[in-house]
Amino acid sequence: MRNAKINRKTNETDITISLEIDGKGKYDIDTKVGFLDHMLTLFSRHSLIDLDVKCDGDIEIDCHHSVEDVGIALGQAISKALGNKESIKRFGTFFVPMDETLVMVSLDISNRPYLYYDLDLPAFSIGNFDTEMVEEFFRAIAQNAGLTLHIKILHGKNTHHIIEAAFKAFGRAVNIACTIDKRFEGVPSTKGML
Repeated sequence: MRNAKINRKTNETDITISLEIDGKGKYDIDTKVGFLDHMLTLFSRHSLIDLDVKCDGDIEIDCHHSVEDVGIALGQAISKALGNKESIKRFGTFFVPMDETLVMVSLDISNRPYLYYDLDLPAFSIGNFDTEMVEEFFRAIAQNAGLTLHIKILHGKNTHHIIEAAFKAFGRAVNIACTIDKRFEGVPSTKGML
């Protein structure tokens, strides 16, 4: 069973995340940041990862700590659930069109964290979600899950569509990369480890 549970408690947030990599895309998400809940729901559904997220954070200040810390905890949970990464496909790339928008996500579960982020987001906020936090969220996941992660908009104008396409593409790319391929004996690297 490729699953994990992470508890992260700071002076700013109290987060519990549990996930099952080989799930069906079931979710129970409550971060108190509505747009983040929506994006995590999309991620769960399109990655087929069963995901439970609970976050109590200082949203009376803004959404920053909650969004970033959920990204940290989710990255840690993904890494823990993947264990030694034996027989995973490792790489995943997916393009998602959403109306006028087209976004590409490509990733490597490499244990070499890196984020290339190229999303031009016209609006500063959606509800109580500051759109500049999209980059911080994906950076936190990349750092804590050990992902080389590239996110690029090919075209698009609507901020909601752009972010939603990115989360859907991320979910699909994660699904591809986490898939087991039994033809790989051990980890998929000539180094013998990831």
